[in-house]
Amino acid sequence: MLTIGTHMSIAKGLAKTAENVVRMEANTMQIFSRNPRGSNFKVYTEEEVGKFQRIRKDHQFGALLAHAPYTMNLASGEERVYEFARTVIREDVARMDGLGIEYLVFHPGSHTGIGVERGIRNIIRGLDQAVTGEENITVLLETMTGKGTEIGAEFGHLKAIRDGAAHPERIGICLDTCHVFAAGYDIVNDLDGVISEFDRVLGLNLLKAVHLNDSMMPFGSHKDRHAVVGEGEIGLEALLRVLSHPVLKDLPFYLETPLDDQGHKAEIRMIREKLNGYC
Repeated sequence: MLTIGTHMSIAKGLAKTAENVVRMEANTMQIFSRNPRGSNFKVYTEEEVGKFQRIRKDHQFGALLAHAPYTMNLASGEERVYEFARTVIREDVARMDGLGIEYLVFHPGSHTGIGVERGIRNIIRGLDQAVTGEENITVLLETMTGKGTEIGAEFGHLKAIRDGAAHPERIGICLDTCHVFAAGYDIVNDLDGVISEFDRVLGLNLLKAVHLNDSMMPFGSHKDRHAVVGEGEIGLEALLRVLSHPVLKDLPFYLETPLDDQGHKAEIRMIREKLNGYC
């Protein structure tokens, strides 16, 4: 069974968000672990958390994904920025683990001039003070486009981070279709080749989740602009191949496309219908 959902607002609480997922006819969701462009986060009551857990259990949600805020840059060489990132990842690993959320994904960060190697060392140090190895949650490194000094556009970057971490068993990968396409991995014309390269460098056992996004920008652009599924440069046919690929089809898929809840409901319904006809 296809596990698919979209990024959801938690402005009205976790339980309300879970109810919206059900109305959307989805079976998973992604949320922000805190304000995506700030530092604030909500503290939920036991009643709220209990209702949220009942809904996800009753409706058999697949693995849930929390996304760390965009303001977090663990690769930074600037002390103030780096210390903020260390605090956020440490707090959010514990908070999301406490909610029983399976995955926490984050953008590895931008080295902003100190170089890829030093940036990667900073990311590793940040993870090591946040991940104890006793958690149930798995922290996911996201594949990136490579804009500016961004780390993570090459599979090798992600391997170096995971290999250097004290608890690599708690670290996996989230593949973003828009990002890898923009980074120069040709999932349109050579999906099998990209999957083989991922397996060679990282190992497919580390791939835990997929951000299913089309791209407004052309192949190899190194620009991060998501498009609605089937309306971008990747196209519906190529994304259906991702959804139906034997080594990918059982993973959870999360949409981050520029639509509201009603638009996402229609998008998910379209994907299911097209996928049934495709398979």
